[in-house]
Amino acid sequence: MKVPDINYQEEIKKCKSMDDVVGKNGLMQKLLKDVMQQLLEAEMDEHLGREKYERADNESEKNYRNGYSKKDVRSSYGKVPLDIPRDRKSEFEPRAIRKYETECSELDKKIIGLYARGMSTRDIQSELEELYGIDVSPSMISKITDKVMDAAAEWQNRMLDPVYPIVYMDAVHFKVRDEHRIVSKAAYICMGVDMNGYKDILGIWIGEAEGAKFWLSVCNDLNNRGVKDILIACMDGLRGLPDAIRAVFPKVCIQNCIIHQIRNSIKYVSYKNRKEFMKDLKLVYKADTEEIALAQLDELKKKWDNLYDSVVDSWYENWDKLSTYFSYTKEIRKMIYTTNTLEGFNRQLRKFTKIRTVFPTDDSLRKSLYLATDQVMKKWTSPLPNWGVTLLKFEIMFKERINEALAV
Repeated sequence: MKVPDINYQEEIKKCKSMDDVVGKNGLMQKLLKDVMQQLLEAEMDEHLGREKYERADNESEKNYRNGYSKKDVRSSYGKVPLDIPRDRKSEFEPRAIRKYETECSELDKKIIGLYARGMSTRDIQSELEELYGIDVSPSMISKITDKVMDAAAEWQNRMLDPVYPIVYMDAVHFKVRDEHRIVSKAAYICMGVDMNGYKDILGIWIGEAEGAKFWLSVCNDLNNRGVKDILIACMDGLRGLPDAIRAVFPKVCIQNCIIHQIRNSIKYVSYKNRKEFMKDLKLVYKADTEEIALAQLDELKKKWDNLYDSVVDSWYENWDKLSTYFSYTKEIRKMIYTTNTLEGFNRQLRKFTKIRTVFPTDDSLRKSLYLATDQVMKKWTSPLPNWGVTLLKFEIMFKERINEALAV
């Protein structure tokens, strides 16, 4: 088969819009067909060891071209009809378009990219048809996105560092279809700050309800993957988590999020009293030392106990987990008194998944969360600000624990 000699200068002059260039039957589709066809012909020449129509010197080693087989290949620029060269001995296996392959990997990337941004398989089908004139079934799209499951499993089970100075833990809830009913499932998320100051999502686990049992399995998984110690764990008063993490990492220091505690407190305070109450409460959590903070908390109780006794009492009840940050320097306090670092990541996840009101399966949710996480983490290219000074203080305060974890 002779590859058509296309005058692309003339073809370019015919293009009046972007659709003429990249749309269905556009210039890029013709160019891709031309290039792929020439590449296949060159591969056959290489396979036979001679140019087209050239005979072999040794007739006993005859292997000639034997016509073509037709194949339609889906690409980012639409369906591309190709003529795949054949040889008489059926030994030719093209590398450009392998046997049984019916799409270019670029199309896979396009589909996976759209899926990562929260589009459903049917939304992707409509998008590809509208933009590129490609008719890809939802089942085919699902199979293509399933290719990331191996990568997701490898990422979820990868080995981790032996020690993390700071780990943030939280759970985000999603709706998932389960046996003809829609249930709420929690994605348990663990973000670590490593010894070099880089953020990393250590894993995402999916379960039906928050509780000590599931959090224990999460902590055991971290331990099995190489984590020997967590210096400080920051969380949002998650039920069962403090006991679970201490069962696996007994020396961990736990810090509940101060911001969440404030939000939970202020919603029970009358609007007319909020400004004054917050002014008094700020003297507690902004104190320089724990002793001063407790003295201010006692003052808060004297002033407001008759109106908001349960609100003030909640600070006393949770004080052992709220006051941890007073033991550290201001650089470390700033990093651990709130879980905003992880909440920022959670908001990014929501941006990618907000289009999906209900996920059809757990695997669909896993794929989406992995792909979204991959997109977000690509931007984490620098360590946290002033990490050198912060690390020095961690190494002074936790020298023995760090050395013990690294020695294992």
